[in-house]
Amino acid sequence: MQATTHLALINVFVGDIQGGLGPFLGTWLAQAAHWSPSRIGLVTTLVGFSTLFLSGPLGALVDRVGRPRLLIAVACAAILGGTMLLLPARSFPAVLAAQFVAALGGTLVIPAVAALTLGIVGKKAFPKQQGHNQAYNHVGILGAALAISFGTPLFGPSVAFWVLGLLAAGAIVATLTTPGDAWNPRRAVGWKEDDPEDKPERSAIRAVLGDRRLLLLSAALALFNLANGSMLSLLGQKLIAAGQDGTGWTARYVMVAQLVMIPVALAAGSLADRRGRRQLLVAACAVLPVRALLSAFLDDPAWLILAEVLDGVASGIIGVAMPVVVADLTWGSGRTQTALGSVSAVQGIGGALSGWVGGLLAIHLGWTWTFLALAVPALASLGLALWLEESCAPGSQDAAGTPCGAGPERGPADEARLDEARLDEARLAFEERRSG
Repeated sequence: MQATTHLALINVFVGDIQGGLGPFLGTWLAQAAHWSPSRIGLVTTLVGFSTLFLSGPLGALVDRVGRPRLLIAVACAAILGGTMLLLPARSFPAVLAAQFVAALGGTLVIPAVAALTLGIVGKKAFPKQQGHNQAYNHVGILGAALAISFGTPLFGPSVAFWVLGLLAAGAIVATLTTPGDAWNPRRAVGWKEDDPEDKPERSAIRAVLGDRRLLLLSAALALFNLANGSMLSLLGQKLIAAGQDGTGWTARYVMVAQLVMIPVALAAGSLADRRGRRQLLVAACAVLPVRALLSAFLDDPAWLILAEVLDGVASGIIGVAMPVVVADLTWGSGRTQTALGSVSAVQGIGGALSGWVGGLLAIHLGWTWTFLALAVPALASLGLALWLEESCAPGSQDAAGTPCGAGPERGPADEARLDEARLDEARLAFEERRSG
């Protein structure tokens, strides 16, 4: 089995589990433990913010340890262990501790999978492979949602635990069976493979994270998530207030968005080299204000599917473009996963604030003006994306001098074979000229 096939399986399995129980947590706690919405919201907020602040340090751990296969397995085990601890948990401290363990694993798995991907395919093929990774992620999320939807009437809400357990076990097996010689530890952490030093010196964290382009990217993504994070939930609430089946339509919207994300992620991975990373970011940020306008002025739930198609387009692009741009800006530093974790944390803060901001806007402004207000940070995100210069222009090089283009990295053995082939060609040409 090829290493990229293992990557595909890993991403299918971790797509759903990296958030633990995710949206099913509230349902489980309400039914099994009879928790109030405010208590559920408090535990999710505390866990969410605490793991966000650990995102950068966990990325630095991936860079420092340099063993992404082991860290992916550990992360999946933490998700599985923390989620299973929720089954008997009823008190607030027990639920908080269990969710923290699961969320810690979900935060670690993102930079660990990115490191393994870079180590297997290299920098030049990373954009296309990241598109495949994200597509497989969404396939896994869809599959898990379908299994839980059909399994709940038969086995009750606890079926979500068993689906998650099977996915976590599958991810661990797929990770540990990935051939050890199929990935390069140097490029996994953002070091150039052809660096003459055996152990290059890592760039200072302050220098890497203080890069103006990385700061602009982080701010743009935080504003994107501030606008985007609460839109679907608010849309469901808007439909309920209008006497519609908000829960049923929300489930359909989630399915539509995930289905759209699969081809969009594949296309974004291919277009990143041909069109440039900046154009992808601009396209994603330009789509979001349109989604806000549709959500503000459309009332028919069937027509509102258009808004969720745009959600699939925007989120599908961001999931591919963000890690690729971070890799461009940090290549050669040995701090790629540190930067990825830090940018993810800033991005997550915007998403965490979105629910609170959206709720306040809905109370004071009403539904139409709430969505129009959310278009403001979306437009600000677009402005920052336009301001951000290209990190790797088509046919050019990134800041570290690595060519921008698809195709696997060549190692020393590949270079030796290439030199031998060139030598054979030269000998053949010489013999032809002598005989002629």
